[in-house]
Amino acid sequence: MAQQNINIGSSANDGTGDPLRTAFDKINDNFDELYGSTAEANDLIEDSTPQLGGDLDVNGRRITSARSNEDIILLPNGTGGVVASAVRIAGTTLSSDDSSSITIAEGLQANGAVNIDGAVTMASTLAVTGVATFTATPVFSGDITVSDDINLTSDSAVITFGADTDTTLTHTDGTGLTLNSTNKLCFNDASQFIQGSSATVLSIGATDEIDLTATDIDVNGTMSVSGTLTTASIATTGTHTITGTAAIDGVTITDNTISSNASNANLEISANGTGTVDVEGVSFFGTTLTAADSSTININEGLVVDGTVTVSGTTNTADVATTGNTTVTGNSTVAGDLTVAGSINADNIISSSNGDITIDPAGTGAIKLTGPITATGTQTTTGQLNVDNLRLDGNVLSATSGGITLTPADGQNVTVGGTNTNFTAGEANFTLMEATTARADTIESDTSNADLVFNTQGTGVFDFNAAIKMAEVSKPTAVADHGFIYTKNDSGTGEVFVLDAADNETKISPHNDNGEWEYFSRNSRTGKTVRINMEAMIRDLENFTGNKYIKSE
Repeated sequence: MAQQNINIGSSANDGTGDPLRTAFDKINDNFDELYGSTAEANDLIEDSTPQLGGDLDVNGRRITSARSNEDIILLPNGTGGVVASAVRIAGTTLSSDDSSSITIAEGLQANGAVNIDGAVTMASTLAVTGVATFTATPVFSGDITVSDDINLTSDSAVITFGADTDTTLTHTDGTGLTLNSTNKLCFNDASQFIQGSSATVLSIGATDEIDLTATDIDVNGTMSVSGTLTTASIATTGTHTITGTAAIDGVTITDNTISSNASNANLEISANGTGTVDVEGVSFFGTTLTAADSSTININEGLVVDGTVTVSGTTNTADVATTGNTTVTGNSTVAGDLTVAGSINADNIISSSNGDITIDPAGTGAIKLTGPITATGTQTTTGQLNVDNLRLDGNVLSATSGGITLTPADGQNVTVGGTNTNFTAGEANFTLMEATTARADTIESDTSNADLVFNTQGTGVFDFNAAIKMAEVSKPTAVADHGFIYTKNDSGTGEVFVLDAADNETKISPHNDNGEWEYFSRNSRTGKTVRINMEAMIRDLENFTGNKYIKSE
């Protein structure tokens, strides 16, 4: 029951408070609560030991609970804590009220996880039976003994060694462990080690020797041996570079020289079975030399043959000096110059593919060809080519005497090909010239008083793309089935006329010497001449009709 309060009113005897019976009833209820009939209330009255009330007893220096196996709960109000001596308990947090640390003078056993935000100083052994996780950096002043595993579970975890932390071992995610800088991983003593001596070089050092024991040792890069390499049998693949001298039984290899090292011993290179000995592109098999690529063997120095030379194929040489006659049966191919002091008798002289044949006489000598000359294909001549009176020099064809006549076969043409080709001459005479486009400043007939005739084919027409300028001439003579257009002087001015086959002459530039429009025509057959001032006639017509026919612009 909650405590009951007596209402005493606002002032004495104002009649607003509790009646006496009601007030004393509340007093009796409060005393019943305090001196209740329950065992707990009777204990408070009858027990001679000071008691806290409820189920808590104080026996000597102990606070005990009367309820079996139940907790004693100390619950401060609000943000307050429970203070025992100088140790404060606030919720699940322990702190010190009189110093910065709490000293636990006995052993400490934690069955759950222990999170320590500050420094922990231990003078004796820390025994961890489960997993110890450090979120900050632990500092141990003595030795650490771990009877099981150590797990560094973060990527790029680092183990640091030395008072000045000069050596570190770093976890490289997805790769392994990395020893920093050029530090060494030593074995036995400092003279035996593995070291990354630079960013690209891994060094393995030992005082006397490095023993690699395996069924196979695979070297994927270039191996340089600066000392003596002593081996049993070696099976190698790829290219091997040896600096210095390699002595293999009776053979010594130095730089680019292979020699026998036994006194007066031959150097023998033998292939197995039907195999050959290949040197660059030359194959040796018994007494036979062949080209490995089935082409040719080049001998770049002088060759002295004491016996007979039999050539079953083609012989290609540079200079060949022979004494006496040389007879070649079959074809002979000369890749360079052939100098002959005597005569050459040959059915055919043929150059190599796309090659030239040059015959160059010395000094003032000349090339003399007797008998008919038959040329097939293209002939190239450097300098002048003179044939009788015809000279060909560069791109100029000229005659040293007389004219040049080009005579095709009957019914055939002389064709000048090329694109935009110009035929340039001071004067050119043609009986018939055919051209898609002919350009000339002046085209005139070659015979005195002869006509210059232009004809088109079929229904073709003359297409003039510019004005036609005609000089003043006299009236031509009419020709049957023809007409003329020409310019002649009329009253001091060149005017354009037309003349038909009937010799009727009509002026088609209709202006008189006053600039007026007129119509002029003369009939040579009748002798009648008509000249009408058309402009004056139209003006009279305008005056007569009142209409306007002439409009000036």
